Amino acid sequence: MISNKNNIFEKMLYYYMEAKWEIIEQGFHPEIDWQEEIIFEEVTETDFIREAAWVILSSGMRETVIRGKFEKISKAFFNWASAEIIHHNSSDCRKRALQVFRNTKKIDAIIKIASHVYFEEFETVKSILLQEKTIYLRRFPFLGPATSYHLAKNIGLPVAKPDRHLCRIAEATGFETPNELCNEIAQALGENISVVDLVLWRFATINKNYIEFFTREYCKEYQLLKV
Repeated sequence: MISNKNNIFEKMLYYYMEAKWEIIEQGFHPEIDWQEEIIFEEVTETDFIREAAWVILSSGMRETVIRGKFEKISKAFFNWASAEIIHHNSSDCRKRALQVFRNTKKIDAIIKIASHVYFEEFETVKSILLQEKTIYLRRFPFLGPATSYHLAKNIGLPVAKPDRHLCRIAEATGFETPNELCNEIAQALGENISVVDLVLWRFATINKNYIEFFTREYCKEYQLLKV
């Protein structure tokens, strides 16, 4: 039974690599390179505020919409130069940002995070993040059970986000959570769990039949073995 299970999991790894090759072929390799290069210890204040803004803006929105507006929003926030600059110029940042993206609650949420970082100091925030991870992030607006993992992943913490695509893939392949799915693949291939997350998510966005792709015959067998 164990041998059979291992053989089935090897097929799962093969399909993961097949999906990874597909997104590379379609020009998304810079995303993989970016995710691989993120090291939490090297994340700066600018990195943190920028990624927090991206996740907040992306919440409930199509990625392509935010990507098309993000450069102008970044300029409205002084290109995320520092929490201090954003805090002391919050009214101007808010006014300029709302000219690009008319969602008051999301823009205010970005300002709230920048002000929090300013008052607490980033090294303190970073130290708490290392200990509490997503629990700490959930105190902020728009950073809920899924989006807090999204931000944690984007700043180099070893987690996988439970978004709808990854939840569907995990369920279809017999795993209890996306984190379990991504962690097993990551350990087997020596990749970062956040990279596995990215590969599966990006593949799901470019292949509408991604569930069928990951639920070929071996997956049904593997699901039975995990019961």
